[in-house]
Amino acid sequence: MNEAQSMPQGLSAAWDTVTSALVCPVLPNASTDEVLSQALALLGVHGLGQYVEGWLLETLQVRLTTSVAPEFWTGLKQPEGESQERDRAKALLEAFRNLLQELQPFLDGLERLGSWQDESRGGLSGPGARGLTERAFSVIRAILLFSPPPVLQERVLEFYSRTFSVHMSQAGEAVEAEEGTAEHDEGGLCPGCAVLPHLCWCQVALEQLQELSHILSTLQLLERVSSEAVTSILHQLIEQRMEQRCRGEYESSFLTDFNDWLGQVLGWLSRVFASKVEEVGSDGTRGQPANALLQRWHCHMHQFFCRIYVNMRIEELFSIIRDFPESIPAIEDLKFCLERTNQRQQLLASLKSAFETRLLHPGVHTSDIITVYISAIKALRELDPSMVILQVACQPIRRYLRTREDTVRQIVGSLTGDAEGCTDLANELSRADPVTLETQDSEDEGSDPEDWTPDPTDALTDKTGSKRRSSDIISLLVSIYGSKEIFINEYKTVLADRLLHQLNYNTAREIRNVELLKLRFGESHMHYCEVMLKDVADSRRINANIREEESRLPVEEQSTLPLSSMIISSEFWPQLKEEKMELPAVVSKAMEDYTHRFEKLKAMRTLRWKPHLGSVTLDVELEDRTIANLTVTPIHAAIILHFQDKGTWTLEELSSVLGVPQEMVRRKLALWQQQGVLREEAGGRYTVQETSSCRERSDRSVMLIDSDEEGDSNTATQSEQREEKLQLFWAYIQAMLTNLESMTLERIHSMLRMFVAAGSGVTEMDVNELQAFLQKKVRAHQLIVSTGVYRLPKTTQ
Repeated sequence: MNEAQSMPQGLSAAWDTVTSALVCPVLPNASTDEVLSQALALLGVHGLGQYVEGWLLETLQVRLTTSVAPEFWTGLKQPEGESQERDRAKALLEAFRNLLQELQPFLDGLERLGSWQDESRGGLSGPGARGLTERAFSVIRAILLFSPPPVLQERVLEFYSRTFSVHMSQAGEAVEAEEGTAEHDEGGLCPGCAVLPHLCWCQVALEQLQELSHILSTLQLLERVSSEAVTSILHQLIEQRMEQRCRGEYESSFLTDFNDWLGQVLGWLSRVFASKVEEVGSDGTRGQPANALLQRWHCHMHQFFCRIYVNMRIEELFSIIRDFPESIPAIEDLKFCLERTNQRQQLLASLKSAFETRLLHPGVHTSDIITVYISAIKALRELDPSMVILQVACQPIRRYLRTREDTVRQIVGSLTGDAEGCTDLANELSRADPVTLETQDSEDEGSDPEDWTPDPTDALTDKTGSKRRSSDIISLLVSIYGSKEIFINEYKTVLADRLLHQLNYNTAREIRNVELLKLRFGESHMHYCEVMLKDVADSRRINANIREEESRLPVEEQSTLPLSSMIISSEFWPQLKEEKMELPAVVSKAMEDYTHRFEKLKAMRTLRWKPHLGSVTLDVELEDRTIANLTVTPIHAAIILHFQDKGTWTLEELSSVLGVPQEMVRRKLALWQQQGVLREEAGGRYTVQETSSCRERSDRSVMLIDSDEEGDSNTATQSEQREEKLQLFWAYIQAMLTNLESMTLERIHSMLRMFVAAGSGVTEMDVNELQAFLQKKVRAHQLIVSTGVYRLPKTTQ
């Protein structure tokens, strides 16, 4: 009976001995260690040793919940209403000091219990010291940080922000020493802690950071407490730095500057995670966790920088393209960052939208659109050598340019150097690379298989990778319409206009352009242009021969009106505008004489004059003045020559004698009125103004151009030529359907191709254009279509 009663008392004493040793340890000695061993053995014999671990963890949990955690939050909020940042930092550190002080006995006890388990002392078994501390830290994190009040992150964010400023100011002392000294001398604020110099607490802040990092690391709370604040600080600073240094600045690279700054930031991070960094041993084996942590933060900051930089440059990409090539540094940085983020689709969508809203609308001149497109080709090729971004983002530009009637003329003008302020295409043409529009049908033919790279997933499927990457600026512009013929025909028109306007037989520039275009488009395509240039050279020689022949005639047989002509081969020149006009008799006589001499020189050939084309140089002699060397159009000269025969004319009389509408005569008379040569009187009569109170004399030759004719083309427009081609095709289609009664679209197209190949002098019509033309005739009730077969209505057969 007594023994039974003594056993519980012995167990109770043994339990108290063990638990006291775990929670309230004393310095070990031989006697206490012997007593503790006996107590553990007794608990082990009765199977109570397994409960020690659970009791200790439960005690820790109860202590945390009832006292430690409430005291921690209370201490963190102190002092109430305190406005001094330094005191708030001190309160933060003190709260964690007290937390560690309260938990340290439990941590020591768990480590001791774990060592007993590792030694199997008293028959104890369990996870050991490492496993027990992990469980304890899980309990601490769960209770303390499950739903923390905002004050914790507010204080941590404030304190870390201050220590970052202190660290960066110290890191920049070598660079900004003079500036910092000046601030102190003038009584300014410390750049680190933002207080007066004599109140500076920069060093204290760094010491507090070191201690706080040690406490958090000891409690395994460092990353849980610090990560959110560190992330917020770094993100905000990166965004601010980028806005201040990068926004709107395209001519400098910022990657090196950012990497240098990032190195300084990593120095601060090593302070924040100082305890982990200190784990590095002499052999480096202990340093892996710390190095991995800093490397992870380095990668995070670099990735965030790339993402923010790409976002900013996407907003500015239109301006970056417009400023190319000065903006190459910004493009290179964007390329580097874009390769490390998944933002290609964002860039494509934004750039297409920018093109559509800022460029592709009626208020922008076609030449400006082409200039931006050329810059986009160059810039986006630098950004993405695969040219997928260029292909996708510039689709709206290409579609829009097809709707502009003057696109081809503007491109051709740029190619030949006639467009003002646009030399890119002229320089590109000088490279003499052949247009690749209709070549490279095989994928990467002749290339090294080892160099093959797949297309990005967002590439369009209408071109192979090799075609896309080999396309130059001219090829891309030509491919807007899908055919060289349109550009070659337009160049013929431009060349004809230039040759007919200058009339000086100087074709050196045009010959050079034609030779370059032959290298680009092939000799066969430029044959007509070569004939046109040959016509100019022949005209110069023929004029010289006729003048030489005329000079040998008696003076009375020589023409009173010197005449030179531009003789063209009508089959090879673009269609010229037709305007009927009756010339004065003296001019008609000079033309007849010239024609006779030409027929004598060139047997079996004659001339058909275009009286409305060309220019006339004349002197206007008035009663009190002479206007010399005026260069005007033929109709202006014809008008003033009629006033030589009669001093007064009505509008109706001039219209009748010239054979042109009265409205045109009125417009042409305005030029002579502006020059003070003619004046309009009552009744619509025009009289020569022999004297003038307001004289304008000129010793140099003057070119007078009517405002209606300035920049006017001597050739038919593209739309006029196209309409003529369609009418020619329509006549041939009517003839086919009259003979064959009905035909399919494919059959009609095949027959038209034979018609073109037979030398009709017109270009081929593709099947889509033909179908649209036939449908237009169907809507006009000029054709009937049924099950894909076309025939003429009975009334038209």
